[in-house]
Amino acid sequence: MRAGMALAVLFAAPACGTAPTTYAPQDAAAPLRLERKIPLPGVKGRIDHLALDPAHRLLFVAEYGNGSVDIVDLAAGKVVGRIAGLHEPQGVAIAGSELVVACGDGSVLFYSAVDRHPVAQLTLGEDADNVRIDERNGHVIVGYGSGGLAVIDPATHAVLSRTPLPGHPESFQLLGSTALINIPDRGSIASADIDTGKVGATWPTGSHGSNYPLAIDPRRGWFAVAYRAPAALQLRATRDGTIRATASTCGDADDLFVDRERLLVICGAGHVDVLSAANPASDHKRLTTAPGARTGLLIPELGTLLVAVPARSEEAAIWVLRAA
Repeated sequence: MRAGMALAVLFAAPACGTAPTTYAPQDAAAPLRLERKIPLPGVKGRIDHLALDPAHRLLFVAEYGNGSVDIVDLAAGKVVGRIAGLHEPQGVAIAGSELVVACGDGSVLFYSAVDRHPVAQLTLGEDADNVRIDERNGHVIVGYGSGGLAVIDPATHAVLSRTPLPGHPESFQLLGSTALINIPDRGSIASADIDTGKVGATWPTGSHGSNYPLAIDPRRGWFAVAYRAPAALQLRATRDGTIRATASTCGDADDLFVDRERLLVICGAGHVDVLSAANPASDHKRLTTAPGARTGLLIPELGTLLVAVPARSEEAAIWVLRAA
């Protein structure tokens, strides 16, 4: 633990002096430019994660504070439907022809992605959160409770297996059967095998805490983690968790994406940070968004980053940012 903390401090120290170049979303030189805003009428409170139905270009928005999921037609640029009466919807995903919604009361809800009629519901216990789809078999993986990943068969809507964890999982990503999982309340990152249901390794985060978003770059053999305390980004080796680089970043990060040669960090402090994937401390640009806008979705094939902006001085909206 002491060695891990010392290593983290060693890497983080020089990065703290690197100030990002900041841009407004309309700046011609900005790394991402605001193309349009899609209003989310009547949506109040925090907005959580997003999912895309690429076949129909429909965006699903988990509106945690509003107890709803909005359906946005990206081509038309407007909300075309809403699922209301939910308890703290957090994670959303598309599994085949169905929409999966994970909620704070521990429920996992399945709806038809086309007409949104309810299909099935199950309960994991408490705090069902992030949702991922296993590309190998289409299984739905949900993080939940005081520590677990549940593997769900979307055909039967039944839990196939569970992987116990030492604390509540925040963002996790899949690489084959391996799940890399942020566990901020334990100050650690876990590597687990969802096929065997066992944790293989845990790596302490050292002097960095509140590790929420995580993204994997399988081409380079590393994954990226963003911390809130202090605000920083680390690249770690997928194989053994070794720290490869550390850079300062924006505050209150909740989503993180690998976009070819760069990293995109979405922060509730009102920024999107754009960093070099090869050397994040060497090239750091910052786009100003809005306070509380800390979640989003990267659509690589469209060169687009969507950012969820909660209602504050303006009504809630999805900002469509186009890569420069």
